[in-house]
Amino acid sequence: MVRLKIQQLTKSYQNGVKALDEVNLNISNGMFGLLGPNGAGKSSFMRTLATLQLPDSGQIFFDGHNVLQNPQQMRNKLGYLPQDFGVYPKISAVDLLTHLAVLKGMQNKGERQEQVMSLLQQTNLFEVRKRSVGTFSGGMRQRFGIAQALLGNPQLIIVDEPTAGLDPQERNRFHDLLSEIGTERVVILSTHIVEDVNDLCSEMAVMANGKLILQGKPAGLTEKIKDKIWCKAIAKSELSQYSARFNVISTKIIAGKFHVFILADQFPESGFEAVQPSLEEVYFAALFGVTINQKEAKV
Repeated sequence: MVRLKIQQLTKSYQNGVKALDEVNLNISNGMFGLLGPNGAGKSSFMRTLATLQLPDSGQIFFDGHNVLQNPQQMRNKLGYLPQDFGVYPKISAVDLLTHLAVLKGMQNKGERQEQVMSLLQQTNLFEVRKRSVGTFSGGMRQRFGIAQALLGNPQLIIVDEPTAGLDPQERNRFHDLLSEIGTERVVILSTHIVEDVNDLCSEMAVMANGKLILQGKPAGLTEKIKDKIWCKAIAKSELSQYSARFNVISTKIIAGKFHVFILADQFPESGFEAVQPSLEEVYFAALFGVTINQKEAKV
């Protein structure tokens, strides 16, 4: 069942940047991944959904209610972890989470205390609950960010670039936590890290230049480019020649050698090998398609 419906959402800033360009999206319960490079419009999209800014035009509906007409109704159902969030560094985790629970409208002291302690357990912060948040590592701060986002049992949770800068162990912990909370509510994960979407999300979209350029299930999108990705080790100086002749979607250093990856329906030429595509190739192929469309529009 679709719970979040976005229709023709647009947003431009005073500097002329069009951050959102007629975005249409339907999202149901579960983890939804939004991929895109820096500057794609992901954060603008998240901030608009979180009612922190108004769009220029378009509609947002959650559970059938018009979000833009009654933003407070959305805020009561929302948990939000922005890309950068501030904390009071000298306050303990338990006191700060309790303070945030009060600000979120949790008036019953017993229920508030019970949920705060439960969330500290769930985010693996209970043992350090009396430490000041300013002493936390990056991963611990992110887990605290999720704890505050879950206050009040929100039905829509937005997390913006949550694993950027985390070490592999903290990233795995964060993945486990997001998987636990994503079954009975809508969780939108905005990121430029392809592995996060591949590991966590059953549905996804790719955004570039304020537009949604690709939508679907990660496995289904990967299947669409099966037998179409080819790889070859070349000299880096040859890249421009290959870019002129083939649809180059990415390059990578493998075992110390420069490799070029191309998208082609048939075997390109001697030296290329077929590659089993991953979501990374889907992502780069989608971004490559945006470049092609822009070039064609200029001709």
